Amino acid sequence: MNQKDRKIIFDKFNGHCAYCGCELQKGWHVDELMPCKRKYKYIASHWINLETGENTTSNRAVVRNPEKWKYVVSAYLPDGCEYPERLVIENQMPACASCNINKHSMSLEDFRQLIQGFMKHLNELNTQYKIAKRYGLVKENIKPIVFYFENNS
Repeated sequence: MNQKDRKIIFDKFNGHCAYCGCELQKGWHVDELMPCKRKYKYIASHWINLETGENTTSNRAVVRNPEKWKYVVSAYLPDGCEYPERLVIENQMPACASCNINKHSMSLEDFRQLIQGFMKHLNELNTQYKIAKRYGLVKENIKPIVFYFENNS
């Protein structure tokens, strides 16, 4: 993505995360409101001939001419996405890293439900949270989740 498009997306909500509303910091993310679900393909470790592009998993050819070969470690590489038509500025939102990472490829309503469930999980699983609540350091405020962009569009 070029800098001009990132600036357009950043300016949609005056430098705020479209979801939580925090001021965006260096390293902010671009999120697709309606997810595009990126796909990945697995590439096993192999040797590639730098002159011919030939691939092999055999060390025999490499031993004869090691300077002509490069070892490629296994990896998951991007391989397109579902719904590529969603990769447009109109569907892209500025997001802080934590919102984007938690939203992942969820729909907006699934993300809303995830956040709504945070309080339940804190009360069930987090001892420090439960103690802080008992000592009055935390006051729970159960309310519907409304995203920043829903009030600032």
